[in-house]
Amino acid sequence: MAQRWQDLLFAHWPLPPAALAALLPPALELDTFDGQGWLGVVPFRMSGVRPRLLPAVPWLSAFPELNVRTYVRLRDRGVEKRGVYFFSLDAANPVAVAIARRTFWLPYFRAQMRLHDDGRTIHYASHRTHAGAAPADLIAGYAPAGPVYRAKPGDLDHWLTERYSLYTVDGAGRPYIGEIHHAPWPLQPARAEFLVNTMAGAAAMRLPDLPPLLHFVRRLDVVVWPIRPVEP
Repeated sequence: MAQRWQDLLFAHWPLPPAALAALLPPALELDTFDGQGWLGVVPFRMSGVRPRLLPAVPWLSAFPELNVRTYVRLRDRGVEKRGVYFFSLDAANPVAVAIARRTFWLPYFRAQMRLHDDGRTIHYASHRTHAGAAPADLIAGYAPAGPVYRAKPGDLDHWLTERYSLYTVDGAGRPYIGEIHHAPWPLQPARAEFLVNTMAGAAAMRLPDLPPLLHFVRRLDVVVWPIRPVEP
């Protein structure tokens, strides 16, 4: 698949590793930075979503999305690969949600979502509507607050963002990997105001009473491969 991610906010909070590890499937190992676990809430919009070499379809290929994620590592084909594990992925396109749940075994949920850029602030609102899913809402405003830069290997912002694998499990708990490719993230410092944020609570986590670490990305083009079984 080819995709474009735009107007993206990384909002990260530190959490105790034991709290995060307890919510992971047994097949996955939590990844930590200097002994600290991290939870990310990531609102953005998708565009150009399509199978590679095919044109985008306007009513299917562009929609807001909202992820709640943490970081894991696993050996695949003899190499340890650091990746992302999603507690939830909310999207405004019900067709895309159905396809992603069936094709990638990811916890996608239908939601009513709005994204508006007034030239100063991106106003983002999401309300989960998926039948049987835990209620989850986000109302926030965010914007870039500095110039573009590239994170340096070894730094926390590089550790949080430069990941090229996602992990999920099938119904029997067996791990699968989906690999992605893109240029290094064109990160910017960010500012954000969260008016409502129950995304972590919907995944049985409580955010600390600390300001999040924030990064903004205007645009990134991405290629996504199908998931496959992890091969230790």
